[in-house]
Amino acid sequence: MNMEFYRKLPIPKDVKEQFPITEELSKIREAQVAELNKVFAGESDKFILVIGPCSADREDAVLDYISRLRNVQDKVMDKIIIVPRIYTNKPRTTGEGYKGMLHQPDPNSQPDMLKGIISIRKLHLKALSETGFACADEMLYPENHRYLSDILAYCAVGARSVEDQQHRLTASGLDIPVGMKNPTSGDITVMMNSIKAAQSSHVFLYRGWEVKSAGNPYAHAILRGYVDKQGKSHPNYHYEDLYNLYETYKSSGLANPAVIVDTNHANSGKNYLEQIRIAKEILHSCRYSKDVRSIVKGLMIESYIEDGAQKICENAVYGKSVTDPCLGWKKTERLIYDMAEVL
Repeated sequence: MNMEFYRKLPIPKDVKEQFPITEELSKIREAQVAELNKVFAGESDKFILVIGPCSADREDAVLDYISRLRNVQDKVMDKIIIVPRIYTNKPRTTGEGYKGMLHQPDPNSQPDMLKGIISIRKLHLKALSETGFACADEMLYPENHRYLSDILAYCAVGARSVEDQQHRLTASGLDIPVGMKNPTSGDITVMMNSIKAAQSSHVFLYRGWEVKSAGNPYAHAILRGYVDKQGKSHPNYHYEDLYNLYETYKSSGLANPAVIVDTNHANSGKNYLEQIRIAKEILHSCRYSKDVRSIVKGLMIESYIEDGAQKICENAVYGKSVTDPCLGWKKTERLIYDMAEVL
C-alpha cells in the first residue's frame, strides 16, 4: 500500500471513557431524541429545525451561536424543535480545502486527527451541558459517529455518501433519526433506496465485527436540490417536488414517511439569503396541502453569527463561516420567529 500508517488512533470506547457523558445529560439527550421520533412518526405536529453553521470551525463561536438558539428555543418550544448543527466533518468535492474540526481543530494549523477526535467530542459535550441541546452532525465517514453516538440527537448522510453501502447499513444500526439526502444528481429513487436500506435489518462487516443491525424506522429523506450535467444547480423544494415525494412515499411501503428540506446547497444555488424565501415558500406549501404537510417534518438551514463566508486566515471574523456562506444571526432569529407565527 502506498500510504504511511501515521499513528494508531484511540477507539471510541476509550475516548468516551476519557470524556464521559453524565447520567443527567444522557437523560436530556434521550428525551430530545424521543421528541424528534414522535415528529417523524406523526405523533407530534411540531416542526423540526436543524440549523447552524455549514461547518463548525471554532469552539467559542459555535457555543456562542448555540446559546443564542437556546434563548429562541425557549420562546418557540410549543411549535418548533431546534436541533443545532455541529457539523465537524466537511465533504470536499475535490478533496481540497478545510475538512472540518475532526481533521483540523484549528483551521490555521496542519491536520491532527487525534486532537480533532477529542475536540469534536468536547464541543458536543459542552453544547449539551451548557445549553441543554443534543445536536446534529453529519456521518461523513461510516464510523465517525461512534465517537459521538451517545451525545448526538440527529445524524445526516450527505449527497455524496448516500449511495454508499456502508453508510446505508451503518445508518440502519443507529438509534437516532437519520436523514438521507438526495444525491447530487437529484435522482430521488437513489434516496428512497437508501431509506429502505436504512430502515431494514442487515448483517454486515463493521469495525472488524460481524454485526446485525435492527433497522432504523426513523430514517427519512432530505431534499437538497441537485446539479445537472452542465453543472447548473436546480431546486427540489417547490410544491410539485414535495407532492411528488408524498406520492412516492405513499407507494413505497416505507415506515414513517418524512422529509427535512435543506434550504441551502443546490436548493438555493448557495445564495444563502434565499434561504429565507425558500423556508417561507415551503411553509406555504404545507398550509396549502395537508398531504405535503404530513411528510414535511422540518427544515435544514445554514446559519451562523455573521452573514456570508470568508477565507481561512489568522484574523478571521468571529462567527463567520469558513466554508459555505451562512445566514447571519439577526436574520436567523427573525426567520425563526416568523416561522413560529405561521405554524
